[in-house]
Amino acid sequence: MNEIPELFKLDGRVAVVTGGAGLLGEEFCRILAEAGASVVIADINAGAAERFAGTLNERGFDARGLQTDVTDSDSVQQMVGATLKAFGRLDILVNSAVLDPKFDPQHGGHTNSFEEYPIEAWNQALAVNLTGMFLCCQSAVRPMLDQGNGVIINLSSIYGLTGPDQRMYARHGQVTQYKPVYYSVTKTGVIGLTRYLATYYAGKNIRVNTLSPGGVYNDHADDFVQAYSAKTVLGRMAQKDDMNGALLFLASDASAYMTGANLVVDGGWSTW
Repeated sequence: MNEIPELFKLDGRVAVVTGGAGLLGEEFCRILAEAGASVVIADINAGAAERFAGTLNERGFDARGLQTDVTDSDSVQQMVGATLKAFGRLDILVNSAVLDPKFDPQHGGHTNSFEEYPIEAWNQALAVNLTGMFLCCQSAVRPMLDQGNGVIINLSSIYGLTGPDQRMYARHGQVTQYKPVYYSVTKTGVIGLTRYLATYYAGKNIRVNTLSPGGVYNDHADDFVQAYSAKTVLGRMAQKDDMNGALLFLASDASAYMTGANLVVDGGWSTW
């Protein structure tokens, strides 16, 4: 039986994190690197991925930045191929690339009601949030099968479990905003994809789990923070590093007896 600290070590393992230059993606790359893994930061923003890889390398970790479009099959296959060329294996895939409608000051509003929601936006979200995850799993699992082991972690959300409370997005005297329909639908689909893959690869030593975060603070307006926090048992939004322990748990041997599960880290939001 391994000692507890040993269970969380990732020495000698190789992880790919899609959306690796994003708010949570950077945190995931950092915690995996700190646990001993070599990390491929795969992101549509090549410059951001390469800059963050440089930051990790300066700290003594082994990281590569790689431009990847998860909606493009060729780009995804190139991502996996480049990982194998650089490291010779692929042990962990973290699917965190996502179209996530933001409500912080840096982003625009979401004023389309369901009745008016454009099909182009719907299709784009499906392409990133579900088809992109499908393509990444499909390509990454091949070397895992050759190795005889692997771990896949798919990022969902509390909105894959519950419907959004649209009242939180309303602002007095402003145009009504909505959490768009695609987010709940695609995040629910992620949980279904995880369960399918977990059972499909039964007996293959490939574990597939979901991580479902609650809302993560990112310079949101005070009234939104207050409204959101009031709906959580812990009384606050998540900080961006609040998911790191759960992510490392799912990526490591500490969760060796888990597959097909959905680990919810939401401050108690879905408990009420």
